[in-house]
Amino acid sequence: MSLAKTMTLARTATLETTQAIAKTLTQVTIPPLPEWINRLMARSNQYGASVFDRSFVVLGLTMYMLGLVMVASSSIPVAERLFNNPFHFVIRHGIYIGLSLAIAGVALQVPMAWWHKNSSYLLGFAIVLLITVLLIGRSVNGSTRWISFGPITLQAAEPAKLFFFCYLSAYLVRRREQVMENIRGFIKPLIVFGVMAILLLLQPDLGTVIVMFVTTFGLLFLAGAKLWQFICVALVGATSLGLLAYFEPYRWRRVTSFLDPWQDPFGSGYQLTQSLMAYGRGEFLGQGLGNSIQKLEYLPEAHTDFVMAVLAEEFGFVGISVVLLLSMTLVYKALILGRYALAKEKYFEGFLAYAIGIWMCFQAAVNIGASAGIVPTKGLTMPLISYGGSSMIVMTLALVLLIRIDHEIRLQSIQATSSKRTKNAVVKSSSIESTNESDNK
Repeated sequence: MSLAKTMTLARTATLETTQAIAKTLTQVTIPPLPEWINRLMARSNQYGASVFDRSFVVLGLTMYMLGLVMVASSSIPVAERLFNNPFHFVIRHGIYIGLSLAIAGVALQVPMAWWHKNSSYLLGFAIVLLITVLLIGRSVNGSTRWISFGPITLQAAEPAKLFFFCYLSAYLVRRREQVMENIRGFIKPLIVFGVMAILLLLQPDLGTVIVMFVTTFGLLFLAGAKLWQFICVALVGATSLGLLAYFEPYRWRRVTSFLDPWQDPFGSGYQLTQSLMAYGRGEFLGQGLGNSIQKLEYLPEAHTDFVMAVLAEEFGFVGISVVLLLSMTLVYKALILGRYALAKEKYFEGFLAYAIGIWMCFQAAVNIGASAGIVPTKGLTMPLISYGGSSMIVMTLALVLLIRIDHEIRLQSIQATSSKRTKNAVVKSSSIESTNESDNK
């Protein structure tokens, strides 16, 4: 028998065997699933991972816990001296985390349409807060940035950033063509930013102004503004920031001490030199949790602005790399979410996701860079890690907005798929009924 005949017989036998197996399987009666399993599967499809991105929650909780551990490790000596309670800051930080989660639970129920509709009112509220803090605010270390509500203090600049970004996102939805085509549409949001910048500089709070400027700059660029407009704004902004630093002695000392902190290690360069010592002692794997020396009142603000220096000393290069990886992942997901929202023609949500991503990225970079001597000290917290109730709550709210944006986009896709399936089922049912009627005739 030839090889071709052999292969033909083999294929025929295989086909007959497959058909016999399929016929046998169709005759097997499969018992129905219990009703409780059907309900569980239906509930899982409705509220499961397909409806929201759980990685946002995992990233947020991981950074919460890491921050709680580092605040506990870095704040014990100063808390013991100031309050005679080594766990004072840890307890407050835990309360802030709980309050942030409670606010997150409420904010998750608010649709993005509400944020879009009320963006102008939110901007007005932010300006009122910035004016109020100048009138009745509490001063700490020469800066008037906090409004006291009994045991709770609110740093007005933190919600002002988020509310301004909401307004800017809504403005780009209304005036995107003007922003892309003429200078007038480009300048209008910068005028609003200028008003807020003046109020922030009166506190003074140059760090927040820089964060808002960079985020506004990036968001306008992503919205499609022309390149020559950015060059002009960048030159004006850089010149203004340089003049603000030069004509304010304490800011200029920060710049000069950043360039050479060892020139005056016990004066203007003291904080940075102590931070660099912490980084140097950390090496690759660190000294171990709780074994930092710089936190023993050598490094000022060890649990707030310089918590990353203590983390570097106790966990080394590996610990810093883990925090950077968490922050980079969160920022990357925010930017990807913004691009996907714009592709789905949800422009407010897309611009707001972009703004949150740029904001978190730049603030984290400035905080780590300042503690490592890469950029001048600006007094910005590390998002979701440093001690600070206002920053924790507002950053949590920003993360909740990302989850809500992702949820609404996924829900829209699920509803579109369901309606398409329903339509196809109706069309198929109609065709079957017409076929049956024709057969009866």
